[in-house]
Amino acid sequence: MRYLFACPPKLLRQTLAALMACLSAWPAAAQSSPDAVAVAKLTGGLAPLAAGELPPLQPWVKQLSAGLLVRTIVTTRQGDPALLAALVKDVLALGGTVHYQYPSLSAIAVVMPAPRLLDLARSTNVVAIAPDRVVARTASLLQRTTGAADLPVRSASKFDGSGVGIAVLDSGIAWSHRNFSAPGLPGLPGPSRVRQVVDFTAQGKSFADGGWRLGGDESAAAAMLLDGMRFTTAQLNLQLPTADRADAYGHGSHVASMAAGQGSYQNPDASGVATNAAIYDIRVLDDNGLGTTADVLAGIEWVIQHARQLNIRVMNLSLAADSTGSFVTDPLARAARSAGHAGIVVVVAAGNAGLTDDGQQVYGTVGSPGHDPSVITVGAVNLHDSTARGDDTVTHFSSRGPTRGRTTIDGAAWTDNLVKPDLVAPGNALVGVLGAGVSGLPNSWNYLARTYPQLAQVPGAAQAPNQTLMQLSGTSVAAPVVTGAAALLLQANPGLTPPLVKAILQYTAQPLPGSNLLEQGAGLLNIEGAVRLATALRSDIGPALAAGRIGTGDSMVAKGYSLPVPQSTIGGQTFNWGRLVFAGGSHVFSGDALFSKFQPIYDPTLTWARSLVLRATVSYWPLSAGTVPKAITEERVATGQALLTAGVVLLDDAGGGDPFQSTLTLANQAAWGNGYVLGEGLVLREGLVLREGLVLRDDLVDIGEHVLQALGQPVSINGTDVRPAASMCMTFGDMC
Repeated sequence: MRYLFACPPKLLRQTLAALMACLSAWPAAAQSSPDAVAVAKLTGGLAPLAAGELPPLQPWVKQLSAGLLVRTIVTTRQGDPALLAALVKDVLALGGTVHYQYPSLSAIAVVMPAPRLLDLARSTNVVAIAPDRVVARTASLLQRTTGAADLPVRSASKFDGSGVGIAVLDSGIAWSHRNFSAPGLPGLPGPSRVRQVVDFTAQGKSFADGGWRLGGDESAAAAMLLDGMRFTTAQLNLQLPTADRADAYGHGSHVASMAAGQGSYQNPDASGVATNAAIYDIRVLDDNGLGTTADVLAGIEWVIQHARQLNIRVMNLSLAADSTGSFVTDPLARAARSAGHAGIVVVVAAGNAGLTDDGQQVYGTVGSPGHDPSVITVGAVNLHDSTARGDDTVTHFSSRGPTRGRTTIDGAAWTDNLVKPDLVAPGNALVGVLGAGVSGLPNSWNYLARTYPQLAQVPGAAQAPNQTLMQLSGTSVAAPVVTGAAALLLQANPGLTPPLVKAILQYTAQPLPGSNLLEQGAGLLNIEGAVRLATALRSDIGPALAAGRIGTGDSMVAKGYSLPVPQSTIGGQTFNWGRLVFAGGSHVFSGDALFSKFQPIYDPTLTWARSLVLRATVSYWPLSAGTVPKAITEERVATGQALLTAGVVLLDDAGGGDPFQSTLTLANQAAWGNGYVLGEGLVLREGLVLREGLVLRDDLVDIGEHVLQALGQPVSINGTDVRPAASMCMTFGDMC
């Protein structure tokens, strides 16, 4: 130091400057060493891999006998083809494999031994190396808001309805539209997923004198269609439509696309829910969107006859008929209920009669067959053009309960008074298939799109041939969303019975604030939660029930599973499930016991509505090996019948039996542990009439208008007749 300070000032200044320069340059020199620069080129978790650390399970990493291999995308500087060629040589020299070269992107796709990643990164030809991640397509608005986009990938497959058949009873399906194609070669559509076409409107037109001739048996012409014993799968490719436009009206194609359309090939993505389900086109509505009960019954019968042969597990009925009759006697309700007895999940639109002509809200307007207690009756929700669920509201047009069908039972007047709808789903301005001719030009569009051109004004849609899109609103398009969801549940767990599918969809639904039980049922469809609950249950429940291997109170939880946490996260929003299940037509239940123990109400041959219990018997043709029903009969249960087990929570008292109570309030009561826990199984016995709980009694119906007006709600209740509903439920526009 003495020497230093004895140095001349100029030398001292030079020495200090050199020392400071050396010290300041040391970290930079260390950071810019060859290995540091190379490591910086490794992104997305590749650096630890290159250092020898074993990564968490990733689809782009695989351990083989040759060692740990990695699929990566390697980029070089842009604009110089020679650099790309040099990069390929670098990879080959290090023992890697080049899968693709992307000249315009200045990148290559390679597989490399993990220990050689750093060597490759040291090349001056390399700008960056990233994992070759799995790319999931951007989900449609419908999939994102319902939670279908949040479903996990299961091994090599995904929940997309694969292997499940959906029957759509409507105005036909434009089967050649690309939304209905099966997966094909990359960038190309595969064959149509519309597996079968049956046209009962054409069958009806073949009757002599339009069906008005007296005398003679004209049923022979339909015998082939309705005789399941004569049906063979060899007919599948023989009955596809050959006409230029398979759906002249346009409603059925849009409905089918909500349930099972796959529209990710274009923007906007108009995908439905079960994007790889098989579709069965049962035409029961004509070119004007009208049909007859006879045609619809024939369509339902066809599905019942062929369901097991074709694995049709779900049937969609986006149609309704006026009916003042009880579900007990109404023919459409009976037919839909019979389909349920045969193991088919039946989903029905609630109707679009929620407003009177002068704009007042009206209750008691659910049409037939949506008024049957066994079907899943769906109301409509407005998404308000966002994927966020917090701003969703029940549409004004969506039909409200209770059901008002009437009949006479045991000599006494009977009014159904069942709580409907069962749940709600998106149903306002949904983009789906526009059925059109081969040219795709506007003059080949379906009746609805030609008559209301604004329906085809879909932002971004190219409207190319077999790729045309339009938007519709109504419970007609909400119902198939639930139909698609049911298909996903049955793919996840083929052993579910129709009543169990309904209970799962209700239990996992999200109650919307500000809407009551008669407006939204159990709440907004939650596919993510429903699939998780379905996968936690035994996969043999249906077969075990049929074979007598499962009974009241037996465990329904799959081995190695437990009931999931009753909460879902969709689009970044976390919410609690409502945990509400409707049973008996007028009761609301909750509690883990609903799914930890087998409940008799999950038997598809059992129908319970208030004081009435019906038991169905399905008999099969002897030579059909139990696949083709011969007859489905119902009888009233007049003796003790277990309905629910101990541990189930009855919530009727939680709201004082008020059917206009907020669903969210009732769900909160369930979450807080309120309600009556059944200490013993619930049994309905002859002579014992269960209290109606949440049912609107006739006297309440009579004074209901005044009660609601006192609450500031300008509504009316139609207590005598069901308000007329369109034969095909649909409304247009965004005003809903």
